[in-house]
Amino acid sequence: MGPKIRMYTTSWCPDCHRAREFLREHGLEFEEIDIEEVPDAVEFVMRVNSGKRKVPTFELEGRNFSCSPFDPSLLRRELGMASAADKPLS
Repeated sequence: MGPKIRMYTTSWCPDCHRAREFLREHGLEFEEIDIEEVPDAVEFVMRVNSGKRKVPTFELEGRNFSCSPFDPSLLRRELGMASAADKPLS
């Protein structure tokens, strides 16, 4: 089992749907938290995103990052599964 992945989402967000599909396609277990249903989740997302309500926002091993707009290369890098093609140019 890999690291604990938490994904903060909304039910209507297309980027959240893409991120969820990405995680499932790669066999990654994750906990999904709908910020419109879980008390204090909106405040958490806004706190870690400089006051912006950005979803999906991820919590992974004490780190927080947003993947909005959805970017599979960014998500691979953040999850530690980047290929050479995903590495940013220096």
